[in-house]
Amino acid sequence: YSVWALPPDDVRDRLKRLMSSLRAEFGGPAFEPHVTVVGAIRLSREDALSPYPARVTSVSRGSFFYQCVFLLLDPSPQLMETGAHCCGHFGYESLTPYMPHLSLLYGDLSEEEKERARKRVEELDEMISGLTFEVSSIALYKTDTEDKSLESWEMV
Repeated sequence: YSVWALPPDDVRDRLKRLMSSLRAEFGGPAFEPHVTVVGAIRLSREDALSPYPARVTSVSRGSFFYQCVFLLLDPSPQLMETGAHCCGHFGYESLTPYMPHLSLLYGDLSEEEKERARKRVEELDEMISGLTFEVSSIALYKTDTEDKSLESWEMV
């Protein structure tokens, strides 16, 4: 399972348009806009969350499939505490520090393609950096990270 923080509908719709444009140009599977709070864990269905603000600081690119092109979020105390709380609650220990982000594109692209996609995001939505939204809900998803088509992923 994974625990995702979900942006509000108006932000979700804006991000979905960006993501759709990127998939049309660069390929990759469709997925819901989300901020991964805790990834690839085993747990029960229970969870709780106090609303907190999230702010996009930049459009970035990563080094693996699930972080191809993403919005980097400000690591505010509320956001970091939510991640730490969930990790502690579910007994999840990560080997790397939590990097709050909202993926826009999954894929195995070259560095040049990722940079083109990153720049494309800024062309498609010039005001995306600095976007602020409230996270007031989270979702529990069953996520098999071996399934890069994402067809087996489902909201619990």
